[in-house]
Amino acid sequence: MTQGQVLRVAGRVLTGPAAAGNEGETLDAIWVIDGRISLTPPASTREVTTVRGYALPGLVDAHCHVGLGPEGAVDDATSEEQALAERESGALLLRDAGSAADTRWIDRRDDLPRIIRAGRHIARPRRYIRNYAHEVEPAQLVDRVRREARAGDGWVKLVGDWIDRESGDLAPLWPADVAREAIAAAHEEGARVTAHCFAEDSLRDLVEAGIDCVEHATGLTEETVPLFAERGVAIVPTLVNIATFPRLAASGEQRYPRWAAHMRRLHARRHATVRAAWEAGIPVYAGTDAGGSLPHGLIAAEVAELAAAGLPPLAALSAATWGARAWLGRPGLSEGAPADLVVYAEDPRRDLTELARPARVVLRGRVVS
Repeated sequence: MTQGQVLRVAGRVLTGPAAAGNEGETLDAIWVIDGRISLTPPASTREVTTVRGYALPGLVDAHCHVGLGPEGAVDDATSEEQALAERESGALLLRDAGSAADTRWIDRRDDLPRIIRAGRHIARPRRYIRNYAHEVEPAQLVDRVRREARAGDGWVKLVGDWIDRESGDLAPLWPADVAREAIAAAHEEGARVTAHCFAEDSLRDLVEAGIDCVEHATGLTEETVPLFAERGVAIVPTLVNIATFPRLAASGEQRYPRWAAHMRRLHARRHATVRAAWEAGIPVYAGTDAGGSLPHGLIAAEVAELAAAGLPPLAALSAATWGARAWLGRPGLSEGAPADLVVYAEDPRRDLTELARPARVVLRGRVVS
């Protein structure tokens, strides 16, 4: 598109969930004018380019790590490749759930996805992946949380549990009183707090401490699901990452057999855990955990996994579109919103695998793919 052109997106524009029924709300067409969405055609005569298909708001990967690789921070060229892989998959809004790299330069690029950052992971010494986190003792946690809250985009990322080499199994990192003080400090700074949690033991303390979200949440049980639902604590299950648990267990079984057996149990009940959470009313959002060991661009696979866990197709779509955008405070396909959207040849409500085949990606009002 050139300056002055108008993009008309016609066919079925999927703008959000319906008040009743399973089809969702749709429009016949929207217009992209000067990079923003209009629900009415332009008043003046301007050149119009039409794209036809099924349009969704730009997809959301609510848990990924642009700027992060297996050994820690990566260079800008690699970060760019990661962001482009997300864009090509249709993921145009990313919640970067912890990165050791400074990726603020991406905000100046009109051709790359928008990123909401959680700063760098915060963990205890030798209790997380090397080179990933700020490693602090409990007495230093509140100060570090305040710093990351001020450096991020409204989120702070704690490591809630990790393998304890002495016990040979997953164990919480933070005393309950320290976690409560740290979460309160983040809230005072205007930030929400999320935590990496695989196992069961850290969940109650973190929820009772006021946490806003838990990543992975494979350790949810019949006892903690109602607590999450009551407090409105969201989860981002990252099921495409949980699929790697058997491989991880095999690699560490000789040294940590208890941990390996635990990881296999968590993996075996992963779908049942997510289904129980959703049925209880816990907000569930789609995130891939891309970066580190997983490639970027997996959001379609994650939505398919949410459906495999038992979420209805429209709920699985919402977890990566309307619902996720509202949760993160970003607009969808509404009047005056930035024109970030994806167009598909076929209806993704009928076949979620269609998400893996975007026909057009429109970012900031420009067709980029």
